[in-house]
Order: sequence, then structure tokens, then C-alpha cells
Amino acid sequence: MQTISPFLWFDGQAEEAARFYVSVFTNSELRSVSRYPDDMPDVGGTVMAVSFALDGLEFQALNGGPQFPFTEAISFFVRADTQSVIDDLWLRLSEGGEPGRCGWLKDRFGLSWQVVPPILGELLGDPDPERTGRVMRAMLAMTKIDIAGLRAAYAAP
Repeated sequence: MQTISPFLWFDGQAEEAARFYVSVFTNSELRSVSRYPDDMPDVGGTVMAVSFALDGLEFQALNGGPQFPFTEAISFFVRADTQSVIDDLWLRLSEGGEPGRCGWLKDRFGLSWQVVPPILGELLGDPDPERTGRVMRAMLAMTKIDIAGLRAAYAAP
């Protein structure tokens, strides 16, 4: 059983976000939805908290109000093994959000994601500083990571 899990603070969109994330990632499920008691002013009967799992990783989400919006200081790193997986995740997660640089994006709820292939770490781990420099410069020029572009930069003379 997982003993540590991400806890996300939303301003009224916890269930919508959880359902969206569950639709994007395989092996995912909405586990529970709890509501504020009916007698609570302004929030009675609305969704209070949601428990869900993304690819087996358990998350908790709370509709806590507007006090604490998401920032890029926290993001979720998603390993994407192929370009088609990168393309699919990028398209779905960025819809209604905004692209960033170097594989980062913000979804429509303001949560930051990094969609990154393992080959990036392998190429950046090469002992040749000229190769890693070319790969780094190529990555810094990308929004969505392009595996072919990384490989071309690595192989360039």
C-alpha cells in the first residue's frame, strides 16, 4: 500500500480534474468522491474531496478554494517511451492549458506536467560534452519533446 501520495488543492474542480486525468492515463480509476455536509454555508452538498489513481499512483484532491493556486514549482513528470505517446499525452494534457518549454506544459486546471522520453536522460548522460551540449540546446528550443530532433542533435558532427 502506498504511504505517500500527492495531495492537490483545487478551487471547485477536483472531481472534474480527477475524471479528466483518469481519462488520459491508462491503468487509472476514480476511487471515491466525498461531499461537504449539506448544512455548510456556501459549499453544502458540493464535492469536497476526491481520491483517484493514475497508472497505479494514488492521488488525493480537495476543493479548498482559491487561496492556493498551482505553480510550476510542483509538476508531474511523465515518462513517455515513444513519440506517439508524447504526442498523445501532450495533445490531451495541454488542451485548454498552455505549452511550456522543454516538455513542460500546464493543463487547463493550472497543474504543470513534464512529458519526457527516457532517451533524453540517456543522451544528456553521454560523457562527450559536445554531444550533450547539442542535445541540451536542441531540447531548450523545443516545447513538446521531439525524439528525432534530440537524436539528430546528438548525431550531428
